[in-house]
Amino acid sequence: MTDQLQAGPWLAPGEPVDLSNCEREPIHVPGSIQPRGVLLAVSEPDMVVRQVSRNLADVVGTAWDEALGRPLADVVGSVPAGAIARSASAFGDLRERNPVELILDCDGTPSPVDAILHRSNHAPDGSTLPTPVGTSPVDGQVVTPSASTLIVELEPAYGPRPFSFPNTYQAVRGTIADLNRAGSLQALYDITAEAVRALTGFDRVMVYRYDADYNGEVVAEAKLPELNSFLGLHYPASDVPAQARALYEKNWIRLISDVSYTPSPLEPVDLPATGRPLDLTYSTLRSVSPIHCEYLQNMGVRSSMSISLLRGEKLWGLIACHHYTGTHAPPYATRAAAEFLGSTLSLRLVDRAEDEEHRRALRVRSTMAWLTAAALDEDRPLSETVLGRPGLLDVVPASSVVVSLQGHTGGAGVPLPPEVAGAVARWAGQQPDDVVSTDRLPLVAPQLGVPAELACGVLALPLPEGQYVIWTRSEQVHSVDWGGDPHNKAIAEREGDSIRLSPRKSFDRWRETVRNRSEAWSPAELAEAGELRNNLLEALYARSRRVARTALTLQRSLLSAPPERDDLDFAVRYVPAAREAQVGGDWYDVFQQPDGATMLVIGDVVGHDTEAAACMGQLRGLLRGITYDSDDSPAGVLQRLDRAMSGLELKTMASVLVARLEQTAEELGRGVTRLRWANAGHLPPVVAGPDGQVEVLDGARADMLLGVDPTAARRDHVLTIPRGSTVLLYTDGLVERRDQLFDTGVERLREEFGRVWQEPVDELADQLLARMLPERAEDDVALVTVRLKEQDRRA
Repeated sequence: MTDQLQAGPWLAPGEPVDLSNCEREPIHVPGSIQPRGVLLAVSEPDMVVRQVSRNLADVVGTAWDEALGRPLADVVGSVPAGAIARSASAFGDLRERNPVELILDCDGTPSPVDAILHRSNHAPDGSTLPTPVGTSPVDGQVVTPSASTLIVELEPAYGPRPFSFPNTYQAVRGTIADLNRAGSLQALYDITAEAVRALTGFDRVMVYRYDADYNGEVVAEAKLPELNSFLGLHYPASDVPAQARALYEKNWIRLISDVSYTPSPLEPVDLPATGRPLDLTYSTLRSVSPIHCEYLQNMGVRSSMSISLLRGEKLWGLIACHHYTGTHAPPYATRAAAEFLGSTLSLRLVDRAEDEEHRRALRVRSTMAWLTAAALDEDRPLSETVLGRPGLLDVVPASSVVVSLQGHTGGAGVPLPPEVAGAVARWAGQQPDDVVSTDRLPLVAPQLGVPAELACGVLALPLPEGQYVIWTRSEQVHSVDWGGDPHNKAIAEREGDSIRLSPRKSFDRWRETVRNRSEAWSPAELAEAGELRNNLLEALYARSRRVARTALTLQRSLLSAPPERDDLDFAVRYVPAAREAQVGGDWYDVFQQPDGATMLVIGDVVGHDTEAAACMGQLRGLLRGITYDSDDSPAGVLQRLDRAMSGLELKTMASVLVARLEQTAEELGRGVTRLRWANAGHLPPVVAGPDGQVEVLDGARADMLLGVDPTAARRDHVLTIPRGSTVLLYTDGLVERRDQLFDTGVERLREEFGRVWQEPVDELADQLLARMLPERAEDDVALVTVRLKEQDRRA
């Protein structure tokens, strides 16, 4: 189980459960099952029954107390036990072999049964460990009675089986094709709801979507004609507590065939191998919360099934199935096919969301690149530049935007009174963040007295010397139709001398009007606003003539700080040339990719001053956007950057080196790391080994500069280096002199590096600059130094 399910404090065994404490109900260890089947916990490899459900005789014909401590073959028969053992010991995913179709001899009557298997592993202290799907004795894992328990759930197969589990795809093939052709999100929802209802036979099937706070909305519905519609209704997050959502993220389908069932306890109460209740997270028969059953009964539901919809590993919503006309138990193969449809819908939703976000991000990236270049045109007021078209409203959609930059104030969109803009700007300037946002300004800052219809949502970028950029969104008054009053979710029930809180009984449509809220600012919009703030600081820096102020601005905004890593030490430096304009075309970047690899970038735009700085800002932003969350190698990144420069008509050339520090678990064990890099006309990296041996990696010839030929081939170079090594990337200002060749400067750098390589990276970087540049630099210098810390080797 995850920490989310291990957290507590859980209710003590036997403690009454009601709405006041149901969020602490240990639903993953209920100690009982639903009686539509039976459960046996079998130790491995001896295949002895260690724990059973009390209703064992209903399916197997053997009393539960007679089954404990006996071989599985004595309880279910040698042939069924052999089939279970073969399935459990075969290589691969246990679920791929579920159900194991058996015939049990129950008092002389052949009874078809579906056996559903999964495995529960145990830590040395007896706690439950997550079970890798398909773990078996031939997976390379040593299975012992104290380390693993095979969970066998037996469900009677009433009537003919509709299809076998391996034929699940064939059962839903037509629906998959329909989902592939769907032209909208709503079509995806509707197709899935209709298909799951046709497949499972439930009276009502709903697609239920969560918002950021886990309030749910019914976005699609398929039902019997005589049922009232739930489409469009919302349900509060408390209807599905956090621990239930955590289970839904692990076990993707749950069936309650009869909400009025009497749970069948497990005997003994604790699993002998652990001395604790059996974890039923992955069980198909797991007994559910009595509060949830009561909730369903209050809705008139007799049977229920739900299927998880996930985005990544996080719960996005549910397919909720209700039956009103009696108990309902679709066979395992049918449930598996419905689960397959839910997984397919999840994938389609993720694909569509990622595709739409990718297109939006490219549009914004192009606008940001244009603004970055245009903002450095000192002949045009900066406020006029960012308020044009394309402009700030193309970066972040809003009702209005107002700016105050370098003494000029202006706005676009719906006019915002100066006193309102000033009040919001002063409030934003008092906040600790570089990007200040809220979607409910009248609630979080009522002292401002700003009308909600003018500025209910605010996204502000406080800038030096009282300058600012502020986007506003007006109030979005809307109605929410709840399935019952969300503020009165409980009723009081008298049970003898006590009062118990129970789920509400009224689920009539209840309309709530939401005020003082605007459309929320998305995480992507906030990130892009933060990047825009950096670009504006660059522009302000380039326009400023005060050296001290602009140098500080450069350090804080032009070049971001490297990430903090336990396994890497970084030192980054930027030294402007001895000239009046303190911005040039050199830059560096260090950031971590989602897969854990670290990207190192060093670049130099051909030319100097504002024109080079504008191009540098565009290239830096484009390269980071292309590189982050990309599967491309450094060579692929450079190829895409070259094509983007051509497509956006960026008339510039630049040398760029993109490197990636990556490490597999095997390499970690050997204490080495791979340096993978591609070089577009830049100077070679220099590496000092843990023994002080310094190597210039000039054997890997640099490819053509960026901006010359967008079809130019790029190559990756790979070097495996030991932990304890130090990698140095730099621009030509460090080694270029009017009176010497590049090769001479690089050789001198190698020698000086060899003298100071043992110093901490910050001291190393400063000493290299002092030794290589005893006086002011003739050209800008950017420097990236990274040391690969030696770590404990882990298997």
